Amino acid sequence: MKIINIQNNRGVPKYKQIIFSIEKMIEKGHLKKDEKLPSINKVCLEFSLSRDTVLQAYEELKKRGIIYAIAGKGYYIKSTEVRIKQRIFLLFDELNIFKEDIYNSFLETIGDDVQVDIFFHHFNVPVFQKLINDSNGNYTKYIIMPTNLVEAASVIKTLPVNDVYILDQTNPELKPYPAIYQNHLNDIYKGLLKGKSKLNKYEKMIMIFPGFREPLGMKIGFENFCRDFAFNYEIITEFRNREIKKGEVYIIPSDRDLVRVIEKSKLQKLELGSDYGIISYNETPLKKIVENGITTISTNFEAMGKILAQMILEGKKKQIENKCDLIIRNSL
Repeated sequence: MKIINIQNNRGVPKYKQIIFSIEKMIEKGHLKKDEKLPSINKVCLEFSLSRDTVLQAYEELKKRGIIYAIAGKGYYIKSTEVRIKQRIFLLFDELNIFKEDIYNSFLETIGDDVQVDIFFHHFNVPVFQKLINDSNGNYTKYIIMPTNLVEAASVIKTLPVNDVYILDQTNPELKPYPAIYQNHLNDIYKGLLKGKSKLNKYEKMIMIFPGFREPLGMKIGFENFCRDFAFNYEIITEFRNREIKKGEVYIIPSDRDLVRVIEKSKLQKLELGSDYGIISYNETPLKKIVENGITTISTNFEAMGKILAQMILEGKKKQIENKCDLIIRNSL
């Protein structure tokens, strides 16, 4: 039984004809799981093709999870699900409501013929490196959230350069890759500038910045704003065992610290939006109603997922800064 058919002057690249032939044989039931494919050398000799042409076809099928290779033995059928046209490796830093919004929006946009495998590195460099190394060559696209990991760029560079997309945070080392990202330095500066008329009534601005997971751009943007407009300010790494003073406004990237500040204010019988203020980072539904509304600086996470999916579907290679805004509520 002939598995591969190649026609000259068909107007379809030879490597795609190899892929179509194998897909058709699988759909007809002539190729089943773990059955061996013709060797690269055999296909080359039969159709007078270059080794690169056949290898390109087999490697694409491998990335889609349809075939697998055994060193020294050849290629075999791994899955009979040929409907999947792309397999995407999606590496997030951690699971939270913001990443869930990105993920759901991405899935809704990318389509039903795409398989998305999601992983988490939890800001751990060895885990980040292992996940990328283990996935290399097994996917058609790689979406990486490198956060602020110092060794991220060198690890990402081991992946096929044309198949990588950067999500959420980027840096000069990752400039060659398309990305949809937040500009945390500009975002916090512009957000504070939009709320400046309300901030003027406070005596001191305090940012709670642990500095482990939070993007450094947040801290720099906050410092730049306070210096440019002569605001009295302080940056602290944690809130524990601190008394809130009247006239303070807290800039809070972490929701854990947001809860601590609100709990402390209740013990001190302080009124939010009057005695002291809060600007939180990243919008969630609860922040619309907690304490009659928490002011936030936030990007649109659903838009981020949608734009990323559209870039992949359309084959675009752009670096897009996602929009961010200050949403003013009762806490300021």
